[in-house]
Amino acid sequence: MSTQAPPQGEKRQVFVSRSAFIFAAVGSAVGLGNIWRFPYVAYESGGGAFILPYLIALLTAGIPLLFLDYAIGHRFRSSAPLAFRSMNRAAEPIGWIQVGIATVIAIYYSAIIAWAASYAWFSLSKAWGDDPEGFLFGSYLQLDDGGLPTADIVPAVLGPLIGVWVITLIILFLGVQGGIARFSKVFIPLLIVLFVGLVIRALTLDGAITGLDALFKPDFSQIAKPSVWIAAYGQIFFSLSVAFGIMLTYASYLKKRTNLTGSGLVVGLSNSAFEILAGLGVFAALGFMATASGTEVSEVAAGGVGLAFVVFPLIISEMPFGEIFGVLFFVSLIFAGLSSLISLVQVPIAAVSDKLGISQRKSTGFVGGGMALVAVVGFSTTSGLITLDTIDYFVNNIGIVGIAIIAVITVAWVLRRLPFLRDHLNAVSTFKLGKVWMAFVGVITPIVLVVMLVQVIITTIKEGYEGYPQITLNLLGWGVLGLILVVSILLSITPWPRKSLEKVERAQAEFEQQLSSPAAAPHATTEPQAAPEATPHNENGVTP
Repeated sequence: MSTQAPPQGEKRQVFVSRSAFIFAAVGSAVGLGNIWRFPYVAYESGGGAFILPYLIALLTAGIPLLFLDYAIGHRFRSSAPLAFRSMNRAAEPIGWIQVGIATVIAIYYSAIIAWAASYAWFSLSKAWGDDPEGFLFGSYLQLDDGGLPTADIVPAVLGPLIGVWVITLIILFLGVQGGIARFSKVFIPLLIVLFVGLVIRALTLDGAITGLDALFKPDFSQIAKPSVWIAAYGQIFFSLSVAFGIMLTYASYLKKRTNLTGSGLVVGLSNSAFEILAGLGVFAALGFMATASGTEVSEVAAGGVGLAFVVFPLIISEMPFGEIFGVLFFVSLIFAGLSSLISLVQVPIAAVSDKLGISQRKSTGFVGGGMALVAVVGFSTTSGLITLDTIDYFVNNIGIVGIAIIAVITVAWVLRRLPFLRDHLNAVSTFKLGKVWMAFVGVITPIVLVVMLVQVIITTIKEGYEGYPQITLNLLGWGVLGLILVVSILLSITPWPRKSLEKVERAQAEFEQQLSSPAAAPHATTEPQAAPEATPHNENGVTP
């Protein structure tokens, strides 16, 4: 194939600077899981000793997979399905499954942000009274624990949920630079400032040291347990937003001369730093709660929804000026959630834009509007919490892990594209990669993920989940995963518009022209010639 570029069409949006991309990527990585999942996982998995497997997981799986997503998105400059198709037509369903997972997560994730918005308001009057648990499940969510979806709308959830989607879609309508980047550059620093303020307040509470001692006191006997290592890899894997299209999509909006590995290191380390910060704030507050109630930290420690909407309201009710602390905490959840939600919704928007050959704005209206409608109908009802909990468990623990295994094995072993992607990363980056990176991505990561997946599937089949009826697990768990798979296959056999394919061809031609230019000397912001590919493809890296 000639390297002459096809005729110019609509140009792909870009982040105008590397810092804009980093803020957006950090915003995606830093989400609710950093605040309510990491502290409890660390506490349950050896405290201070957990830092060792956590760092090893970060360096051997998290950052290497982040680099892989960056390489695919940046080289092929397209959405996940089109990027995988560009490597091999048979790989297209992998991209659509990633899109499906991001879509489902975004729909239910928006409900949690709506709850946080409600609780920021509730904090001013401590509306939950003396029984935060009863208030959450009764007065606020009006939970129907029958286990099956209902159509009974909860007005207190409906209003904030609509507000969340209005804000999200406005930001996405403004585009990659005008919306996503601008939001991230303002609200991610603001999130950090808010959370630092929250941590400082928590550290001044009576009993804060007790909580920190419970979190960081090392129990080295724990790190001999395989379950602790699986927990470490799981935390890194889920918190970095890898393997379900987000970082791949964001990287596709980068300029062609961008330091990919340097950016990845900044994003990965920033995400982990925020998790440590979250641990300080959460366990300082739990230490206060334990001291005030005369119990052990183990009696009040919790994670997830229970931590955010039951334990923290108890803490807010007990502490002096708890209203301020409550607003800080829940507004932090809102900002962290919104930045992640925006990145999740952008994944299907980009994919549908490419598949239908329509503009990003049209895709935002079509895709984003549809997702908002499903979220409002499905998660503002009395069964919203159970629906959310079930789908979240199956999509996060089975769906994401499963598609990550398939994607890594396909890219590394079936298509043998790691050398090509490594060379692309090295061509534009300061931090060079070699065989060690390929071993982490192609060997260590799939082994760990397979162990995680097998363990989860066996446990789920034997024990179910949270005592929910099997019909609920079949419908909202296995059923949702099956639906994603079927839709992905159907979309993969639907033809692509020629202009979408030409965009990829043009991007590859431009890369080749730049790489072959004598002026493109190897340094941090240029793109020297990539090494020859390991498998038969045309000179642009695209399957014929």
